[in-house]
Amino acid sequence: MNGGGLTPDRGWVATPEGEHLRGRRVRDTRPEVALRKAVHRLGLRFRLHQRVAPRCTADFVLPRYHVAVFVDGCFWHGCPKHGPKMFRGPNAERWTDKIETNRARDRRNTEAAEAAGWTVLRVWECEVKASPAAAALMVAERCSAPTRVTGQEQAADRASHSEHP
Repeated sequence: MNGGGLTPDRGWVATPEGEHLRGRRVRDTRPEVALRKAVHRLGLRFRLHQRVAPRCTADFVLPRYHVAVFVDGCFWHGCPKHGPKMFRGPNAERWTDKIETNRARDRRNTEAAEAAGWTVLRVWECEVKASPAAAALMVAERCSAPTRVTGQEQAADRASHSEHP
């Protein structure tokens, strides 16, 4: 990208401030790997990047328990505490739209996975960074729960515990 010029895709304006976002990993991010290691230490076994519904791939699944885990990055998925509150610059409106599109896709994927019979657990990146072991215990609790927890119940639980470490 050349500084300050329009990119061919969707008219984004290349800026030096946004250069660090190029080439970000989609899979195997540090928080995702840290959570997987902690889950493995608890004796739980999983499969990576499995499709749980059409156009919906979980970061990892625990097939024995039918649990699908998604590790949501605070920036990209709009964490209420760590996600950006407002964008500035020539791409501000595009960034706002991008984050809202990601959140809508997350809701749609959660509903689709649940409709396919999966228990869905979404974990914020900041929760994993604060304590991979505690985040892994959340996964273990979902695996041992006698009944499935729906995405709406999980969203209500997340909202009531919106204070991130």
